[in-house]
Amino acid sequence: MNLSLPLVLRRLLRPLLDPYRRYRHAKLIHAVRVSIGLLATILLTTGINLPHGEWASVTMLIVIGGLQHHGNIGKKAVERAYGTLIGASVGLLLVVQQAYFGQPLLTYLLMSVVCGFFSYHAIGKGGYIALLSAITVFIVAGHGDNPISDGLWRTVDILIGIVLALAFSFALPLYAVYSWRYNLASALRDCAAIYSRIINGQSVTDDEHLKLLNRLNAAMLQLRSLMPSVSKEVRISMTELDAIQRHLRMCISTLEILGNTRPDPHDEQAMARMQVMLKAEHRQIRVQWVGMARALKSGVTERLERPSHTSGEPTLDAPVYSALDGYRLLTVQLAANVDAMRQRLAKSAGRWKI
Repeated sequence: MNLSLPLVLRRLLRPLLDPYRRYRHAKLIHAVRVSIGLLATILLTTGINLPHGEWASVTMLIVIGGLQHHGNIGKKAVERAYGTLIGASVGLLLVVQQAYFGQPLLTYLLMSVVCGFFSYHAIGKGGYIALLSAITVFIVAGHGDNPISDGLWRTVDILIGIVLALAFSFALPLYAVYSWRYNLASALRDCAAIYSRIINGQSVTDDEHLKLLNRLNAAMLQLRSLMPSVSKEVRISMTELDAIQRHLRMCISTLEILGNTRPDPHDEQAMARMQVMLKAEHRQIRVQWVGMARALKSGVTERLERPSHTSGEPTLDAPVYSALDGYRLLTVQLAANVDAMRQRLAKSAGRWKI
């Protein structure tokens, strides 16, 4: 029984420990994590009878409620902490001056000026900190008539919420690099599928082909949005991530051009000549796309070290008809681009295969 228990536990925990399953069920995991986090803030603040404990729960929602990726949560928590400290300090000063001078109109004027200052800085870099600072001023000070003790307790509650949000962000972290890896793998498989349709003479205007292209374009946008978080999580520079993204963009653009410049599918002689002339490139391109997709999904990156068997240089040594020259050049350039992408993924594999 002692021998079977670890195996049973491994099977039970596999959906939580396997990166791909965590990626597929990210929304469910995120929802459960937020729910447990909120329960923890409620039990903690009510258990020790903290005044205004609801602000700890509000902070929990603000910090991690709309963010599932670990890289974003850390940044959001730090910004929330800065905004809280700045806003709470200003709010407490306003409460003190209201208690000292007893001039509500002066307090309203000062609050408006201060929040106008924060709003000026809310547009641009550091805007979230400035906006949270303005909000926290009102949370702590109200309209200047809140007791100082209330302002202090609300500040404490917000800081407790930040600490708990960070703690729960480390529980089954949903890394952006997972989404980046699996979306990129899916995009590469779609590239291979489109390329197979092109070289096999299938229609490039039917719904299936257009659906694949639309899915690729959507993946490009999603990958772009993930890059800042991926860079923070695994310490890959934005320059390197952008280079990989650029290779994918070139692949998609080249595929669209190839689909419109290939020989007429009804011209069997031209299609056969193309297949013979570019047989090595056709095979190499598809093998490398599928190989990169498998490496990204499984984390087994040894296949990325396999060198390309094509020269990578566009040549026109073989006799071809002029109508095929452009198509052949594009295909050889595509092979070179795919191989360059493989090399970049291999170079950074040590960081992204967590």
